[in-house]
Amino acid sequence: MANITAAEVSKLRKATGAGMMDCKKALVEAEGNFDEAIKILREKGQKIAAKRADRDSAEGAVIAKVNDTKNKGVIISLNCETDFVGKNDSFVSLAKELAELALNTSSKEEFLAADFKGISVQEKLTEQTGVIGEKIEIGDFKVLEAPFVGAYIHGNKIAALTGLSNAVDSAETLAKDISMQVASMGATTLSFKDFDPEYVASETQARIAAIEKENIELGRLGKTLKNVPQFISRSQLTNDVIAEAEENLKAQLKEEGKPEKIWDKILPGKLERFISDNTTLDQEQCLLDQNFIKDEKKSVADYVKSIGDVAVVSFARVSLG
Repeated sequence: MANITAAEVSKLRKATGAGMMDCKKALVEAEGNFDEAIKILREKGQKIAAKRADRDSAEGAVIAKVNDTKNKGVIISLNCETDFVGKNDSFVSLAKELAELALNTSSKEEFLAADFKGISVQEKLTEQTGVIGEKIEIGDFKVLEAPFVGAYIHGNKIAALTGLSNAVDSAETLAKDISMQVASMGATTLSFKDFDPEYVASETQARIAAIEKENIELGRLGKTLKNVPQFISRSQLTNDVIAEAEENLKAQLKEEGKPEKIWDKILPGKLERFISDNTTLDQEQCLLDQNFIKDEKKSVADYVKSIGDVAVVSFARVSLG
């Protein structure tokens, strides 16, 4: 039997991240041959990976990285099975190293095949499955390129990237603020202008039906009924719709006995409320049409305009769970 020294065990542990006993056993089995011991540990990882292939890997760490020239960003999620592993410092450090490497690739497939300290990223994941004893894999992989890219990470569980049209003086702050908005509010598209009319029509019917059904139960319980909107997106609020709403509001003010000379002061607020009540889909899904989380009195679009000659051109978001 080969005489295995503590220095050899430490060297193998540093190279693979495996536990001390696993490293010692591998070196004993390999009769002190370092490369053979690495091979043994990787084969162990492959066996564990095969056994745990069907396991759910919904925990982990989500990391966003932006390159030095600020024109490309990437988000990866390094997934595992338990939150305990996902919060481990060495696991998070590995996720950050992998994200740095991901900046040099343009697809998940290219990334998994990329070299990571002499082995592919996929081989490293398999190796770490053996080391940690949990299924380890890359969940999401997103790349974003723009004239200026900024990022935001929330607790290593949610990350977002924002692409701007140009690098204005406040680009760093703007991109981070918008990325924070994306991370927090989960937009799926830039503007209501991007919606497919058929999708909006279908979603409108579904939402109205859901509220009407809920109102039946609320009525049975003697509770206040919810407002049933006519519309759910600004894309439906044509000039004719707005004009009709304004006329209805005027008629309402007249019925309430409000003097006509003060209508001009009351109407803007009521119209704003009408639009708010009938654009719930935009608030949920359209980044630029959402209320800005740092100042809900303005929209995200208004905030961007206040910065200067710059526009949000793209964004990306990845979250766990």
